[in-house]
Amino acid sequence: MTAVTWTAIDRHSPVPLWAQVLADLRARLASGEFDSGFPTDEELRSQYGVSRQTVREAARRLQSEGVIVRERGRRSSLAGTVLEQPLHTLYSLARTAQDLGLGEHSEVLALDVRAAGAAAGPLGLDPTNEVVHVERLRYVGDEPISLHRSWLPRSQAEGLLDQDLRSGSLYDVLAKSCGIRVTGGWERILPDIPSPELGRLLHLPARRAVLVVDRLALAGSDPVEWRHSVVRGDRYSFRADWSPT
Repeated sequence: MTAVTWTAIDRHSPVPLWAQVLADLRARLASGEFDSGFPTDEELRSQYGVSRQTVREAARRLQSEGVIVRERGRRSSLAGTVLEQPLHTLYSLARTAQDLGLGEHSEVLALDVRAAGAAAGPLGLDPTNEVVHVERLRYVGDEPISLHRSWLPRSQAEGLLDQDLRSGSLYDVLAKSCGIRVTGGWERILPDIPSPELGRLLHLPARRAVLVVDRLALAGSDPVEWRHSVVRGDRYSFRADWSPT
């Protein structure tokens, strides 16, 4: 049987063949065509009538973008859902997942009282002052998405110590149990390569990047939380919107 060449390819175009294949694959992915399975290299080569090297380059680009997962000896598969988070307002992973109709929960790794230490500066405390320390591994569905470590002044957040933090937003619990509502703050976002231990905790392939997010949350003008988060770069993205000034 003669292979059917995909009509998306224009051999007279100055655009490289791999880039044409990549653009068409993105369109097909967006339409949901591959929800039941991504084609093999041989199937793509037959569909597009191009070389194996061409389809491998297109697939490599999709892999580098975190769209597909390629492993030696296995059929390529679609990567998990990427959560897109707008940056123009206060947000939480729980609300983002809920808005997308996805289940979320947390594994509470630590909930205790300790000296403020390095969190003292951002919180405006003495290093020996006590803080409530919360460490949660956050999941969307069955997949770990991020590791959050929070430090909150004990004088304000002691009510968290007897709360169930296995789901939902920490700020919602803080408001209900302590009467403190977060109204603002700032964040700093940096890329990083996690340690092997952290990579295993987040189920990340070797050398896959993460986003490190430092956040200071305020209630009015008072610091109420210093947070250090490590977020999977292949499952979470941030979007900033702006208007002409």
